[in-house]
Amino acid sequence: MAVVAMFRKARMGQPLKLARVGELVSEFSDSVLRHPSALISLARLKTANDYTHMHSVAVSALMIALAHELNLSQDLILEAGIAGLLHDIGKIAIPETILDKPGKLTDEEFEIIRKHPKAAINILTDNQYVSDLVLDVCLHHHEKYDGSGYPHRLASEQISLFSRMGAVCDVYDALTSTRPYKPGWDPAEAIHQMATWQGHFDTEILHAFIRTIGVYPVGALVRLESGLLGVVMEQHEKSLLTPQVKVFFSTHSNRPVPHEIIDLAKLVGREKIISRESPAKWGFSQLDSLWTGLSTSAV
Repeated sequence: MAVVAMFRKARMGQPLKLARVGELVSEFSDSVLRHPSALISLARLKTANDYTHMHSVAVSALMIALAHELNLSQDLILEAGIAGLLHDIGKIAIPETILDKPGKLTDEEFEIIRKHPKAAINILTDNQYVSDLVLDVCLHHHEKYDGSGYPHRLASEQISLFSRMGAVCDVYDALTSTRPYKPGWDPAEAIHQMATWQGHFDTEILHAFIRTIGVYPVGALVRLESGLLGVVMEQHEKSLLTPQVKVFFSTHSNRPVPHEIIDLAKLVGREKIISRESPAKWGFSQLDSLWTGLSTSAV
């Protein structure tokens, strides 16, 4: 993938070919428009070796989708995608032994990690292909709405719209990604937890983000009123509560059932989601295969 090659070359000291970034983001934007769930969801399938690169792809796709939801202009949508793709570029200045450490960081290591926003500015400043909007996201996507973030402890409207968007997209993808030191959270659980973090995000932006990916995001495990368990496959364009769900397990018989995609929008009054479920609770370890189609085995 071009993004992986670009970041790896940058880490080795080669100059970034940022003229190509705009072309890549245009391709991402076209993909998101054609199938809103596809690029965002597939970017969750990261390995430990490509996390940094694929995290940037995922955040770019999420930023594009969120910018569409906020009705930004096409030019600003592309800028949002570029900001997402480059938001963590400063991490190429951080030792990989720290980035990929399979355990809790020490205070000293965390302080090194916290330097990546300013490192991004050193890397990108004076580059004609990078706008001030993008630079701001690289520097401020770890700011929090209540002023407790870093590096400048900005608060509320002091944080640009793009950086408030970047904060939500960055955290959501990080939470739902499996890392050497933690399993990824279920998408619905990540949304639920983020909504409880008072002061972390701009609530209007978070609510727009939830509208973008759904209350029950693609890949979430849900229980239906009938007792069936399924994985969310695709969002309904107008209703957050009636996605398409691929059912595969019965809680009544405690056994797998033939896979079937149910469109809940067509079953209003007869079937509905009653809860989100934890894959770990049920011992399901291969749920990604259900919505990616990479395997016929569900559990």
